[in-house]
Amino acid sequence: MHLLYLDDSGSFQNPNEKHLVLGGVSIFEAQAFWVTQQLDQLAESIAPNDPHAVEFHASEIFARRKPPWKGMKRDEAQGVIKAVLSVLAKSFDSARAFACVVHKPSYTEVDAVELAFEELCNRFDLYLGRLRDSGDRQRGLLILDKSAHETSLQRLARDFRVLGTRWGVIRNFADTPLFVDSMASRVVQLADHVAYAVFRRYEARDAQYFDIIADKFDMADGVVHGLVHKHTELRVCMCPACLSRRNS
Repeated sequence: MHLLYLDDSGSFQNPNEKHLVLGGVSIFEAQAFWVTQQLDQLAESIAPNDPHAVEFHASEIFARRKPPWKGMKRDEAQGVIKAVLSVLAKSFDSARAFACVVHKPSYTEVDAVELAFEELCNRFDLYLGRLRDSGDRQRGLLILDKSAHETSLQRLARDFRVLGTRWGVIRNFADTPLFVDSMASRVVQLADHVAYAVFRRYEARDAQYFDIIADKFDMADGVVHGLVHKHTELRVCMCPACLSRRNS
């Protein structure tokens, strides 16, 4: 089974932020152990006496306000974020990044998280469909960090399987999404870093994290399918997602 771990970055309610991102990583089920092992080793290098107490939450690492990040120098903290993202960059060829960036001022009448979730359900389903056409008949499952959107996203995923999205019925999911505590899942923590890297790229024009994983976004026929930028200025945007679609 292919597992898509997702988390969000940015706040739906914060008027000072223009973007909200839902993003994460797709891996084959057997590969979750390897990712967990790699991040456990990184956690042990940070807190040898209690590595399991270390949760890799990118915005908290960046802010350096809470232990074990408090007291770190900026470069050291940023190095931790980059080390987490490097686990994805150096992982299996089959690992794929997915993210949807919503420009909130462009969509004031809709829930940005639900809009991003619908986009990623469709993108992941299309990815699974391509794999199915090539002989890989494994289905997919979404795993998300617990959040205030849990009930609405579960309902949406159920409706998508029966009624479809605006692009058609979701055909390749094994079940409705699972919601887990990020503290208990290293792969959800990796998904958090993917979402944060994309958020920094679009919100702060800081691409130092995004560039580490840029090559891992799902791509086919020259189009970056795994990265979606939802906004009203598609014709002028030069980001990888928009540019690849204009050039296809």
